[in-house]
Amino acid sequence: MGECNGYSFSIGSSFGVFLSAIFVVSLILVRLIYVIYHSSRPLSKRGSKPVSTLIILGSGGHTAEMINLLAVLQKDRFNPRFYVAAATDNMSLQKAQMLENSQSSENATGVTDTAQFMKIYRSREVGQSYITSVWTTLIALVHALWLMIKIRPEVILCNGPGTCIPLCAIAFIFKVLGIRWSSIFYVESIARVRRLSLSGLLLYKLRMADQLFVQWPQLQRQYPRVIYVGRLM
Repeated sequence: MGECNGYSFSIGSSFGVFLSAIFVVSLILVRLIYVIYHSSRPLSKRGSKPVSTLIILGSGGHTAEMINLLAVLQKDRFNPRFYVAAATDNMSLQKAQMLENSQSSENATGVTDTAQFMKIYRSREVGQSYITSVWTTLIALVHALWLMIKIRPEVILCNGPGTCIPLCAIAFIFKVLGIRWSSIFYVESIARVRRLSLSGLLLYKLRMADQLFVQWPQLQRQYPRVIYVGRLM
């Protein structure tokens, strides 16, 4: 008799755990659907108040395009600004600092009051083997988590470097869990005429980007959810 009671208790406990797991998964799925549905209008409830902005820089052409975009950005609207570049990228943050210095001198404000500059570990270096990149990707994810907790941005602006993927992934997870709503805006490089870059494709397929902008009309025909804005350079 005791063995039967113990067996029944074990079955009941297992069934309770199963129901709890189903309940948690259902809540996450509902929240995920909510986030995807509402991501197309992320700033509608924020009025005209300044929003903390994370700007992810790449290298070479990515940084040049981002600097051109930032030149026409409403600085009082997207403030403070946090610039992040890969740890091995020695030029991008310098260019961003030059931009901020030139604009702060025009407005008679200090750069430290409006902008901060940070580095993040890169998931995979050019030519790095895929086996060793597993370890570096884990490090990059942990570092991205630390940066997102520290910065807590309301807006994320990126345009193609692989450095943006860990940060955008953490931001999306935070959004689903209700920790922080960070609106992700991705601007595809003008060099991408026929297909999205790998970073853009990941953000598009996984629906992590709130809005994804392209500069060629044929991309919009191939990827219906992107927004064609014409040439920005």
